Amino acid sequence: MKHSLQTAFKSWIGLTLLVSASLVAIYLRNGITGLNLFIQEWPLSNLAVTLASTTLTWLLMGALLYMLAGKKINAGNIWLMAGFFLVMFVYLNILRERFRYGDYHYYLEAATALANRQPLPDSYLYLPLWATLLQFLVPLGDQGVMITLWVVNVFALATFYFLLFNVLKRYGFSDHFSVVIAILFMLINTPLMRTLGFIQVNLMTLDLILFSILAYPKNEFLSALALALAVHLKTSPAVLVLAFLLEFNWRWLFWFAVSFLAIGLFPVAINGVSPYFQYVNNAFLLTQIPDTNFHDTSFDSFLRFLNPFFGIQIAQTRLMALAAKALLLIGTLMVMIQTVRSQTFSKENRMLNAIPPLLILMTLASPIVWDHHGLFTTLSFLLMLKRINSPAAWAWFGFAYFLEFLLPSFDFFPWSYGRLIAPIIILVLMWGVSKKHETSHFFGAANIWFEKLPI
Repeated sequence: MKHSLQTAFKSWIGLTLLVSASLVAIYLRNGITGLNLFIQEWPLSNLAVTLASTTLTWLLMGALLYMLAGKKINAGNIWLMAGFFLVMFVYLNILRERFRYGDYHYYLEAATALANRQPLPDSYLYLPLWATLLQFLVPLGDQGVMITLWVVNVFALATFYFLLFNVLKRYGFSDHFSVVIAILFMLINTPLMRTLGFIQVNLMTLDLILFSILAYPKNEFLSALALALAVHLKTSPAVLVLAFLLEFNWRWLFWFAVSFLAIGLFPVAINGVSPYFQYVNNAFLLTQIPDTNFHDTSFDSFLRFLNPFFGIQIAQTRLMALAAKALLLIGTLMVMIQTVRSQTFSKENRMLNAIPPLLILMTLASPIVWDHHGLFTTLSFLLMLKRINSPAAWAWFGFAYFLEFLLPSFDFFPWSYGRLIAPIIILVLMWGVSKKHETSHFFGAANIWFEKLPI
């Protein structure tokens, strides 16, 4: 068996070198025109995406053969690696079928504006770091920037799989159960698919958040640096600093402040301070949007839809949205205090218990909450598997999970706002389970059962 696998891997290397050499020879002899004779672009395909997804799938197959031939996959990691290759092969095929991408245009537009010494467009809603980094890619053009970010997101997906697995283990899930949860969660997940389909920064931001959680407290500098980067990419993760504040770890806070300032100075060195003022202006304009969008599942969007029916003035709607978020803040803080006090999710430290409710606040407090933002509630949902016991709680959890992760994205009022309701259901469930000390019977049984499997 080992000999056959080694032969297969050597054959893969030979084919890879042969194809690469032939492409180089054709290009040197006939240029791009010669390559075009061997490549066809299907009308509903994007050639760059097709080539990237095919190349990465081929390389992934080579990596699998290498690991099998070298006995890198064994009884200790077969579940983890099998899940990884399954998830990656599935998503590379799904992403290959998409030929139109969205949000990277906003990033490219902002990066181009900075490269041309122009103000950030009002469609750019992030701190200047991301646009500043991307302005170095502007010479690649639209397709070049798109495929670069596409590949970055594929690597972010692979990273997310391993980070989620390790974070679940940190919270007490067994190895095999963590793998099963990670696979099932990632394979059918509307916010994740939307994030990848729009080449959004969500997945990179969430990876940084998960890494920050994992690195603490062993490496306070890396933990603080990762969260500082996440805040510069998306702003909303700043809410999570509160979880670390509860640790009264002044070294972590020092490193976070230093990292945040150092990262923030990079855009200043390249483009000056004006992009920060433009960001503040864009953030203010975001709160002044007068209409609604069924893909925006924020309190603001929901309440704006009611304006014409009840004759509510837009100024009153904004006050109502602020009131709703104030209630969300109060409710989140109450739940957080309870989860920290009762060590609902972990016996290790306060931060691990404060993070799940704060992720809900981070997601819903924003003036705009697209359906792909639900990805940030990942831990809020999955960690509830540790605590839910009653049939009623399981029914509510299942309903919320269905609304957030399983239901496709669509444009029908009021059903689109299920993704506004779902995290609130989880927050209420957290309040209920935080008052009880026993863990879920399902969690205990699943942890033991999966570890007893012979493989």
